This record gives sequence, structure tokens and C-alpha cells, in this order.
Amino acid sequence: MGISRDSRHKRRATGGRKANLKKKRQYELGRPPANTKLGAPRVHTVRCRGGNLKFRAMRLDTGNFSWGSEVCTRKTRVLDVVYNASNNELVRTKTLVKNCIVQVDATPFRAWYEQHYGVKVGQKKIKKTGATEDDTKKSKSLQKKLAERQKTRTLDPALDDSFSAGRILACVSSRPGQSGRVDGYILEGKELDFYSKMLKKKKGSK
Repeated sequence: MGISRDSRHKRRATGGRKANLKKKRQYELGRPPANTKLGAPRVHTVRCRGGNLKFRAMRLDTGNFSWGSEVCTRKTRVLDVVYNASNNELVRTKTLVKNCIVQVDATPFRAWYEQHYGVKVGQKKIKKTGATEDDTKKSKSLQKKLAERQKTRTLDPALDDSFSAGRILACVSSRPGQSGRVDGYILEGKELDFYSKMLKKKKGSK
């Protein structure tokens, strides 16, 4: 039959039936959901009204994620889908949709942070093995620059823990079934606290 977005087949608000006086029109068509999964990238192009194109991602495993407070964006691997407010089934099947919460690889952000501020992060696990600071030679101008940056540096303890685990929580802000990309932003502050609490609650209920 095909998916149609018309309302002629629906009943009135009072419950009465309407006479369907015209056939389906192409401008009323709908398409099946993409249900983008985690995996090696596979994107289909869909020709739309007006000759425009949509990029229907079938599978994706990398995307651009932004670290808002540090104004830093890096391409990184999506490791897992951990939470979805609308449907737990989308978590079980690892379906990528807008606003789902995912775990991404922390390595690119960690490398940038350490290079930008000249400090090590996520050291909690490393300290047990007795690892020390990396004492590479730095020019005086670089030392001055790093010292200046240190004055305003703040790192959320929850994010520091995530760095030591090598995985950080992020939210998908793009629409993988429409744009063919999985882009988003790293969770921090109250938003990170909220979703961490939800994940703990979910683990506890199992």
C-alpha cells in the first residue's frame, strides 16, 4: 500500500468517518525509517521532491563530536548506544537516532587537551602503576603560553573519570537517516549528571 501522510483515511475528532474523495498523492508520501545501526559506514542516497537528495545512513561508526566548553571538535569512533529517552528497544538494537546518548572514544579529545594545556588527564588508573608526568623539553614561549592557559583551566571531575576509562558520553544532534552523518556534542555539567544518574538507575533495575 505504501506509507501516506494524508489525514483523509482518519476519523473525525467526533468519531465519524470521512468519505475519501481522492486517491493518494505523491506529495503525501512517507518512507520507512532508516534505523541506522552501528557498523561499517553504508549510506544510501534518496531522491526527494524538487530533485533534492537525502542521505539515508544504514550503518555508521564515526562522527564529529564537539566539546562545547573547550570549543574543540574532533572526529571519533562511536563505541556504543547506551540510552534513549523514547524507546529502550533502540538501545538494545544499537540504533542511532537524533538525541540518543552514545559512548565515544575519548582518545582524540584527551590528546588535544594534554597538548593544549600541557597536563595529563585521566591519571587515576595510571597513578597506581607509578607513571610520572611527561617531561618533554618546552621553549620558554610555549611554557609561558601554557601557564597562561592554566589560569582559566577547569575540568569536570566526572569528565576526568571518563577520560581514565577511555570512553565519554555524548549526545547525537544530527539526524543520521536524513543527513547520513552521526554528529553531536560531549555531555558535561548538569546534563552529564542527569544521564549518568539515568544509566545507574537503569543498571540497578536489571
